[in-house]
Amino acid sequence: MRNPYLTSYFPLLSIIMFSLALSLRTEIELVSILKNAGIYDGMLEFFSDTGIKLSLLALLMVVYFMVFAALKLIADTINEVSLLLFSRDHEGESLKLIRKGSVIYFVGGIAALASFFSFTGIGSIFLLATLVYFIYFVYKISPNLTFAGIIGTVFFQVILWSTLVLGVMYLAVKVYNSLLASLPI
Repeated sequence: MRNPYLTSYFPLLSIIMFSLALSLRTEIELVSILKNAGIYDGMLEFFSDTGIKLSLLALLMVVYFMVFAALKLIADTINEVSLLLFSRDHEGESLKLIRKGSVIYFVGGIAALASFFSFTGIGSIFLLATLVYFIYFVYKISPNLTFAGIIGTVFFQVILWSTLVLGVMYLAVKVYNSLLASLPI
């Protein structure tokens, strides 16, 4: 008999691995910026070199962990709403079928740790894992969907994620532009 909860910790490990990969890369960049600005030498008077790096790593890990945990919560909600709207499955069998997809992000997290020297590499691995998971998700739930349901699910997911990403990018650009406009240049 196989335990259905064997891979239940994979989402947590995936979040930790992606967070660690991004934290390591960001810490390297941040230390470089602090050294170039001359701030790092002043920090060495209060902390050791290892203490500064570990503190930065821990802080960045918490921030990235929160971001990825929020993304997982949003993704699970969007997936379940799309199943609510378009699936003929009323027993929750589709949710059991897609649970094994966490292995995709787990493998992606391992690959991200291996390529922590590049923001582009980590981002590309995350986007590839997301695309593969989306294809897996649609494939696994397709027996419980009509053709119109499959089209509806795909468009629902794409439109919702596009709106979310473009909205965040728009807000970031607005804040950046207002910050630049407020500088006395």
